[in-house]
This record gives sequence, C-alpha cells and structure tokens, in this order.
Amino acid sequence: MVLKNRRIAIIGAGIADEELQALAYKVGFSLGKEGAIILTGGLGGVMEAASKGAKEAGAITVGILPGQKAEEANPFVLIPIVTDMGHARNVILVRSAEIVVAIGGGYGTLSEIALALKMWKPVIGLKTWKDIPGVYYVNSAEEAISKVLEFLS
Repeated sequence: MVLKNRRIAIIGAGIADEELQALAYKVGFSLGKEGAIILTGGLGGVMEAASKGAKEAGAITVGILPGQKAEEANPFVLIPIVTDMGHARNVILVRSAEIVVAIGGGYGTLSEIALALKMWKPVIGLKTWKDIPGVYYVNSAEEAISKVLEFLS
C-alpha cells in the first residue's frame, strides 16, 4: 500500500473509446491496489472506467460532479460530491488531488490540465493533448503508474 490515502485524479472524456477506457481501468485498478484514493469528474467514459478499476481494487472513489444530483455519478463512485458548478467543478477536482493523470479527453480535460499546471501539480499525460509544457507524457498504463509512484512514493 505504497500510495495509502494519496489523492490521485484521473481525468478524461466522458465519452471514450474502448482503448481509453481500458487504459483508465488499468490505471485506476493499479493505483487503487496501491491504496490511493481515486478522484474523477464522476461521470462516464474515462471517469467511469477509472472509478470501476479503483473500486474493484478496493479503493475509495470520489466523483466531483458538475450537476445537482448524486445519482448522476457513475455506479463506481463511492463518494459523490455534488457541486452544481458545471465545468467550474474542475477547479475543485484538481485542487483536491496531489497529482493528475490525463487519459484522452477533450476541452474539459484540457482545462483540468491547465489548472493543474497552474497549481504546480504534476500532470501525467497518456494519449491526451500533446506538446503542453510541463506535462510528463507516457506511452502506456504501466508507465503512467510508474510515474505516479515516482512522484508520490
């Protein structure tokens, strides 16, 4: 349990293909197995896959939700945080994390990457926005996990 109770955000698109979902599941599961608390935006796609992996590994999963209802969270979120803030909830998600892992994603993910970098949080990028100074790019789930362990161990 190297990462016991360390807060790691896994961010990415709410609609994601099978490859991105498999990567998010693997990262969530592996970090969850190490004792991390996994934070996501609480919805579908990458967020749901990461939450599923983490929950199946026995980890605590937190969803920082954009809407007004806890029921909007994916079924793998153990702790839904209802914000009614829309995209502004991205600030809460990033501020609450010690490190951010971006997997795929659209403009919402880009905003979270920018916020994390602005807050001096490490950002690991896997199949996400390219050529952003300060992002540590990796090519596999295993590399992402290794980079998280390097930062937080």
